[in-house]
Amino acid sequence: MTPVEVTQGDSPVILGLPHTGTWLPEEIRAQLNPSGQVLADTDWHIERLYDGLLPGATTVRATFHRYVIDANRGADDASLYPGQNTTGLVPVTDFDGEPIWISEPTAEDIADRKARFHAPYHAALAAEIERVRAKHGVAILFDCHSIRSHIPFLFEGTLPDFNIGTNSGAACAPRIEKAVFDICAATGQTHVLNGRFKGGWTTRHYGQPGTGVHAIQMELAQSTHLATETPPFAYDDAKAAGLRVILSHILHQLAALAAELKA
Repeated sequence: MTPVEVTQGDSPVILGLPHTGTWLPEEIRAQLNPSGQVLADTDWHIERLYDGLLPGATTVRATFHRYVIDANRGADDASLYPGQNTTGLVPVTDFDGEPIWISEPTAEDIADRKARFHAPYHAALAAEIERVRAKHGVAILFDCHSIRSHIPFLFEGTLPDFNIGTNSGAACAPRIEKAVFDICAATGQTHVLNGRFKGGWTTRHYGQPGTGVHAIQMELAQSTHLATETPPFAYDDAKAAGLRVILSHILHQLAALAAELKA
């Protein structure tokens, strides 16, 4: 199994998929306790949800699970949300704050995983961003995520359906932020801009509008497209069908904006 799958397209839009992978090398799976082996914190079915929505979009997908190493965290493991509960570069708990390992990964394990998984994913993503920017004069990275709608350890209450993150506006042009927000608002579904999730390391690191690279994160509540947010985390075709229309509208709008955003 390779740590990253890339599908190259000719659109100015790149889809990042850092948390859809469920692969764990056997020696790592064996270290997980029964709770960890459920893989509850996967971005379930996000690759299926976005499949084919924007012909020509490039996709960069991590095949490994976030418990191996989190591709949406910086290699320095700096907290993205200081003062709030979160999980780290190599999580030691799940999103409910419960331990996931029989024996926690060592510093040597973490260094090995950075080299084998984290670095190849970001090398591939950076290469695609540069390729797309060279072709179009601009690249728009749309980082695709989902999370359970109710996780008291991470946030109070119920998460909105659409959680848009732009690093408080620093990661993309205002027109991109507004386009995505306006489409979400028009649905009548719950939505928030730079709320609990302001964009992970990927959005913050690559989103450099002054260089022609724009990044925006979409964190979907899993209630929008799953039959249940508990095992077996089944995909709900009826829910997903309506959501796909909205996401397709967003991606096509971003592609159309690209010509106006050339650096």
